[in-house]
Amino acid sequence: MCGIAGLFHLQTPKPVDPARVRAMTDVQAHRGPDGSGVWVAQGVGLGHRRLSIIDLGGGAQPMLGPDERIAVTYNGEIYNFREVRRELEVGGAEFRTDSDTEVLIHGWRAWGPGLLPRLNGMFAFALFDADRQALFMARDRLGVKPLHYTRLADGSMAFASELKGLLANPAVRREPSLQAIEDYFALGYVPDDACIVAGVKKLPAGSYLLLERGQPEPAPVIWWDVDFSHRATGSARDLEEQMRTHLRDGVTSRMVADVPLGAFLSGGVDSSSVVALMAEASPAAVQTCSIGFDSAAHDETRYADLIARRFATEHRKRIVAADDFPAIDALATAFDEPFADASALPTWRVCQLARETVTVALSGDGADEVFAGYRRYKFQSAEERARHLLPVDLRRSIFGKLARYYPKADWAPQKFRAKSTFEALARDGDEAYARAVGVTGPEMRVALFSPSFKAALQGHRAEDRIVKAMRNAPARDALDRAQYADLKIWLPGDILTKVDRTSMAVSLEAREPLLDHRLVEFGATLPVSMRLRRGTGKWLMKKAMQKYLPDDILYRPKMGFVTPISGWFRGALAGEATRITTTAFADTGWFDPVVLARVGTDHASGARDHGRLLWQLVMLEKSLAGVFGL
Repeated sequence: MCGIAGLFHLQTPKPVDPARVRAMTDVQAHRGPDGSGVWVAQGVGLGHRRLSIIDLGGGAQPMLGPDERIAVTYNGEIYNFREVRRELEVGGAEFRTDSDTEVLIHGWRAWGPGLLPRLNGMFAFALFDADRQALFMARDRLGVKPLHYTRLADGSMAFASELKGLLANPAVRREPSLQAIEDYFALGYVPDDACIVAGVKKLPAGSYLLLERGQPEPAPVIWWDVDFSHRATGSARDLEEQMRTHLRDGVTSRMVADVPLGAFLSGGVDSSSVVALMAEASPAAVQTCSIGFDSAAHDETRYADLIARRFATEHRKRIVAADDFPAIDALATAFDEPFADASALPTWRVCQLARETVTVALSGDGADEVFAGYRRYKFQSAEERARHLLPVDLRRSIFGKLARYYPKADWAPQKFRAKSTFEALARDGDEAYARAVGVTGPEMRVALFSPSFKAALQGHRAEDRIVKAMRNAPARDALDRAQYADLKIWLPGDILTKVDRTSMAVSLEAREPLLDHRLVEFGATLPVSMRLRRGTGKWLMKKAMQKYLPDDILYRPKMGFVTPISGWFRGALAGEATRITTTAFADTGWFDPVVLARVGTDHASGARDHGRLLWQLVMLEKSLAGVFGL
C-alpha cells in the first residue's frame, strides 16, 4: 500500500518542480515508509511513497514503461495481476519485474481504459501517457483506496491520496466548504462527492478521469456500478454453494503477499468468516488480533477467543480503556477532514496491534452493506410494507400526528422510541431512509446553524444525495435501493475511509475480501428473502458459513465497535463539552450561539442525549485547526 501525488499541466506544459511533488508525497510517508520516488517530465510530475508488499525489490515507483513513454504512480493491490500478466504476455508484452504495478503499464498500452474491468483489486493510480499527452486517473470499484484532486491557478491539476498531500502544495487555496460542513453534520463524515476544502474533489468510486493536454477538463467517467435489478435463479442450496465459492475466492485472492499477513478478529460473523476461510487455505496458523474494552458492556473478546481456539490461530488481543479519548488528536490528524464515526478509535487501536507483527491484515468490512446486515434494513423493509397499506395522505395524517405528540425518549430502550418510527412512516421511504442513516437531523441543523450560514448553503441539503441515489438506483424494491445508496455513499465515505486512514496511519495494509466485486455483484442478485428473512440479515451468508461457525457466533446480536461518547461528555470531557458549545466556534459565525449552548447544558443535565453531536463538534474543531488553522 502506498501514497501517491502529482501535478499535470492541462494546457501549457510548464516545468514541474520535483521538490514540490516530493513535499506532497513526503507528508504521506506513513502510507509508504519503505521507499519514495519522484519522476518529472515537461508538464508532469509523479510522486510515490511505498509500503512494500509484492516484489519487494523490483516494484519501486513511479514506474516507467520499457520505452519510458508511460509512467505510473499507484496505490493498491491487484489480486489477479498474474492472470492479467499472462494475458498480456500472450499479446507480446515483456515484463521486467514481478510487480502488479507493471501490469498497469502494459495493460494501458493494450486496452486503454478497457484495462479497468480486467482488474480485481483495490487501487487508485495516475498514469501519464507521453504519446497522448494525457494523464489517466482511476479508482477501484467500491472506493477502497482514495484519490483527491484539484485545479490550481496556474492551470495544473494536483492530485494526492490524502488531503494533506494536496495541502502540502502552497498553491492550493484553503477555504472551508460550507456545504461540506452541512454534509458532515448530517452524515457524520464528508461524503465522496464533497470535501471540507472548497474546490477539492474526490474521484468517485468506480470512476476514471482522462485529462488530455489542450482539452477542457472532462467529468469523471463511471466504469463500474452495482446492479440490483436482476435476480439470481436456482435453489437455496445452489445459491448457498455459490456464496461459499465467492467467499473463498474473495479471501484466498487476498492472501497473496511477500510480507507477514494476518486478520482482524472481532468475533462477529464477518471477521470470523474471513478467519475461518483463511485457516482453511493456509498451511500455517493464521495470525489474528482483537481489541477489547475494560467495560464489560462494550467488550466482545470472548467471542474472538472462541474463534481463535476453534481455528487454532496465533491470537493476540489488547484491552484498552473505554475512555480512550487521548487518541483524538492523532485521529483527527490521520483523517484531515472531520470524521465523527467514533468506532475509528478502536479501529485505529486494532490496526496498531496488528502492525506489531504483520504488514497486511484482512478485515470483515462490507458484508453488512452487501448482504443486508444492518438493523436499519429490517426497519426500512418493515416500514415500506406498512407504507403500502395506507394511502399517502392518510398515512401522513395519522403518523404525522402521532409523531408530533409522542415524546422523544432518548433515555428509553430502543423498542420504546416510537417517535422516530412514526416520523418515518409519515414520509416516503427514500426520505425516511436518508434520515435514518444520518447523525444530526435536518430540524436540528436548521436550529443549530446561523441565518448567514443557512443562506450560504443556497438550498443544499445533505440528505438529497441519498434520496437521489435511491430513486435512480438500478433496483427492484426498497431493500435494494437502501443497499445501493449505502454502497455508493456510506461505504466509501464512512466505512472504507475509516479503515484506510486508521490502517495507513500505522503503515498497515488492510484488505477487504468481502468486497470482492464478484461477491458484491452476486449479493446484489440475491432475492430479498436470501438477504433478509424473518428479521435476520445476511441470511444466506450465515447459512453458507454454518459449516464453519457455531450458532452463537452466527446468530448473536450484532455489537460492532461501540464507544461510550455520551458518557464521556458527562464525565471526563464535561469541560470540553462546555467549551465546544460556548466559545470554540464563536468567531466562525456558523452557529446560533443560544442553540449551541443549549446543546451543552441539555446534555450535561441528562435532558437530552447530544453525545454524537458533541463528538461531531469536537472533531470538526480539530479538523478546522489542522486544515485551516482556525
